[in-house]
Amino acid sequence: MNKELTLDKTIKLTLSEDEAEMIVDALEVDLEGYLESAKEARGNNNRADVETFTEAGERIAKLIAKIRTKLD
Repeated sequence: MNKELTLDKTIKLTLSEDEAEMIVDALEVDLEGYLESAKEARGNNNRADVETFTEAGERIAKLIAKIRTKLD
């Protein structure tokens, strides 16, 4: 039997709006780095890195959106 393991563990945090905004700001900088890295990897025809950086960027974008829903 092939079981997929998940390492995700749910945690709860209480943050001020300012703290949440700081996290979003930091994640946006991180996202820009991954998008730039994916672009460079694409230019170098490195498919594995393009996939890795793109996936990381998508996960960060989802987290940003999740946090922003709490701020609205």
